[in-house]
Amino acid sequence: MRKLILFVVTFCAVLSAISQPFSRKDSLRGNLTTIRTCYDVTFYDLFIIIDIPEKSIERSYNEIHFEATTDFNHFQIDMASNMDVMLIEFEGERLEFNREFDAVYVYFPRTIKKGEQAKIKVWYGGYPREAINPPWDGGFSWKTDKNDNPWIGVSCQGLGASVWWPNKDHQSDEPDSMRITVSAKKPLKIICNGNLRSEKIIWNNHLQDSLNCSEWFVSYPINNYNVTLNIGDYIHFSDVYISGKDSLDLSYYVLSYNEEKAKKHFQQVKPMMKCFENYFGKYPFWEDGYALVETSYLGMEHQSAIAYGNDYLSGYHGSTNFIAGLEFDYIIIHESGHEWWGNSITTNDIADMWVQEGFCTYSEVLYVECMHGYESMLKYVNNQKSRIRNDKPIIGPYHVNKEGSGDMYQKSSLMLHTLRTLIEDDKLWFEILMGIANDFKFQTIDGQDILGYINTKSGKDFTVFFNQYLKHVAIPELEYKLIKYGRDITLMYRWEAIEGFDMPILINTGKDNFWIYPNNDWKEEGLGKFDTHDFRIIEELFLIDVKKVK
Repeated sequence: MRKLILFVVTFCAVLSAISQPFSRKDSLRGNLTTIRTCYDVTFYDLFIIIDIPEKSIERSYNEIHFEATTDFNHFQIDMASNMDVMLIEFEGERLEFNREFDAVYVYFPRTIKKGEQAKIKVWYGGYPREAINPPWDGGFSWKTDKNDNPWIGVSCQGLGASVWWPNKDHQSDEPDSMRITVSAKKPLKIICNGNLRSEKIIWNNHLQDSLNCSEWFVSYPINNYNVTLNIGDYIHFSDVYISGKDSLDLSYYVLSYNEEKAKKHFQQVKPMMKCFENYFGKYPFWEDGYALVETSYLGMEHQSAIAYGNDYLSGYHGSTNFIAGLEFDYIIIHESGHEWWGNSITTNDIADMWVQEGFCTYSEVLYVECMHGYESMLKYVNNQKSRIRNDKPIIGPYHVNKEGSGDMYQKSSLMLHTLRTLIEDDKLWFEILMGIANDFKFQTIDGQDILGYINTKSGKDFTVFFNQYLKHVAIPELEYKLIKYGRDITLMYRWEAIEGFDMPILINTGKDNFWIYPNNDWKEEGLGKFDTHDFRIIEELFLIDVKKVK
């Protein structure tokens, strides 16, 4: 069982949160108070009826199974304030509850004792938030395909799963497994996470219609934001990925008129799977299988049911400039990378989402190296530099459900690329990546857990390095000047960076690369005789700015 990691909110952290422009609503959503840490979710049994014409969720429920971590008589669950919580059942009784913004406080008729396992059944319904710009500004996407068939999906990362189903909406607590049962108008197909257990036709008196009812089961821990449903005119085809003596089921759910196109396009999956397995170990959710599900929005890393909406194009919706002119489907590669980075390993607080997005974006870099070679990898990773904004720190404020800069993608990836250079040992570097992917498998973690792991395994202290790239806006700038004394050249250099930043850097004067060791103070180094036109800082191996001064 994945145990909920208990946060201790120190006085300093509280002061930090108070100083930020965040509301009570933000704290209720993002902070782990005692009425949230008092229980650990073990299983969700979610049952939903979708009324497509009304764009609503009809009388549905989520049965929340939990284990008490302390004695308590009330706790908090979460449900968007625009959704109606109809009643909550416990041991045959109706429980009292009240609401504050999206928080629902549930009161028990007796004390729930530490170690006790229990469950509540939350009945609810309403009109869930409609997505504005999915998946970034998510919710339900109520679309139609080109044959005018309903085509429905949901995405809610950051926004929170409580916009469409009641749960403990905090990334730090995942159920060990989950059942998802969805009913919608016949003959539409319903695709959710995990494995399909059953399909049947049911009659709904309220809707006065026959509904398809699909039951899916997730046998691994799953984060709330990864839970999804897809409804449409889907067809299914499958393939198998062979790993040693084992086989992984590959499932593809696409709109009926895209079957032949998808069969050709999705041939990219098996080579990708081999590359990722080489770097990060076996696909984490082996028993649940791997799936791509065609969606009306670009993509999302829904566990074992990846949302795919790249229109069967190379690059990022057809832009191959985004992937340095190479020919592969960016959405397949990136969202699949999240199965290791984000789904298997998830951060407790979205302030640390750089772990999920940074390592996943770096997985693209390694995919390119695996498929196209080292030089193509260098071209690809340096192409990421053009999308770095340096607008705010990558790590966001904790306990208020607020992520940091969008630089968590490319800037974090290039930070990892830089780290590979500094470690100077590819065998060790790849052992560290494999170790993170497997030692933290199926866990929720803090960003500091990853930083500490890298320091320990590398035998080096990268604390100041991480602080520069993750907690500060600016990229470190190497200032230098070349001074000629007779026929000899002296290099003067320093870092314009945070105090204590002393990252070594590679330079070249016409022959081999060699290291220099700048810090915040001006240093000088005699380089002997060479043509100054040959002087080069090996910028392609680092994420830095360079400034030649007079």
